[in-house]
Amino acid sequence: MILKIWHIVELVVFVYLAFADIYLFIFAFSGLFPLKRKDKKAQKKRKILVLIPGYREDAVIIDVAKEALNQDYGTNNYDVVIIADGFKPETITNLKALNVRVIEVNLEYSTKSRALNAALGQTDDTYDIAVILDADNIMAKDFLTRINRAFCDDYLAVQGHRMAKNLDTPFAILDAVSEEMNNHIFRKGHRVLRLSSALIGSAMAFNFRYFKRMMKKVEVVGGFDKEIEVRLLEKNHRIEYLPKAVVYDEKVPNAKVFTKQRRRWLSAQIHYFGKSFLPSLRDLFLHGNIDFFNKALQFILPPRILLISLLFVIAVVYFFAAPFRVFLPILILLIVSILVFLLSIPRYFYNLRTLWALTRLPVGIVLMFFSLLNIKGGNKEFLHTKHTYNAFQIKHPYFYTKNKKK
Repeated sequence: MILKIWHIVELVVFVYLAFADIYLFIFAFSGLFPLKRKDKKAQKKRKILVLIPGYREDAVIIDVAKEALNQDYGTNNYDVVIIADGFKPETITNLKALNVRVIEVNLEYSTKSRALNAALGQTDDTYDIAVILDADNIMAKDFLTRINRAFCDDYLAVQGHRMAKNLDTPFAILDAVSEEMNNHIFRKGHRVLRLSSALIGSAMAFNFRYFKRMMKKVEVVGGFDKEIEVRLLEKNHRIEYLPKAVVYDEKVPNAKVFTKQRRRWLSAQIHYFGKSFLPSLRDLFLHGNIDFFNKALQFILPPRILLISLLFVIAVVYFFAAPFRVFLPILILLIVSILVFLLSIPRYFYNLRTLWALTRLPVGIVLMFFSLLNIKGGNKEFLHTKHTYNAFQIKHPYFYTKNKKK
């Protein structure tokens, strides 16, 4: 009886790991192909509102505000709003000296959704597009131009390409690699197969009026981007991805921040799987809504680093303790998991700095495991990640290599 139960558990675990592995491989492979779309020339410059909510981000917000004003889109065509929660008086004074609008908020419980709603409530409907940034984000100078062009196709939501601003610590590099894998698999790979891109929490753009109406119904602590995704996809709205519309984002500096951030993400992921799976399954059968069901499946995927680690451990155990016919399927899954990494990591990360960062990977795996054990309530409490880097402290290797080739 015990042996029978063990075989059932073994089968369930194998099916789950196989599903996750194959799912990731399909989109990692599709991400190798170019996005086929007509490069339309924008007939007009839409009025854009750039919203930058920040909680006690005095160290970076001045530089971010200055850089936000350096777009090639024309200063008359967009406005920058800094939503200041808990900022120092001198920071507010310095911001008001710039050509940006400052909206001060004093929230009892600080969340991005509450900060955005406070700002939207004080903004008229003269805008066409709302762009959402984090308080550490730096837009590439052509970001708004590319966003405007994308809205020629009547998308309601567009995700830009968020890249690392800093690569100065091992965990910052690991964080940057992870985000680029997400860009490759869940954004570019999905769009190549005509599915919606995943949102990422910032570097996002929306039809302004639609976003303002939708946000009135959004009240979440963690998983702000996932809430928006679910609401968009259940209405069958497609989310576009722009790999050349770049926004620079600060990566985590150390293990402590890495763990806190992953705990928040994992908690939100589990919460939204429970919230969306049955409705998405119903919509799949009744309305053929593949996008919504696909998003629900994403929520149940394990972190990639835990997936490959678990497959490695099982493969080693089965190599010594199981027949070859049992070991072989696990070995194949491990190879597929390795291929997911090889296909998804950009070539410019194949260097000695990344190798240096990989020496800290075992620590990251252990921390990820403990994040899973302490996941309860992670999406119900505000977990603030402090930012410290200004715009140009670290040069990104992608652009260093690109300019060197020229």
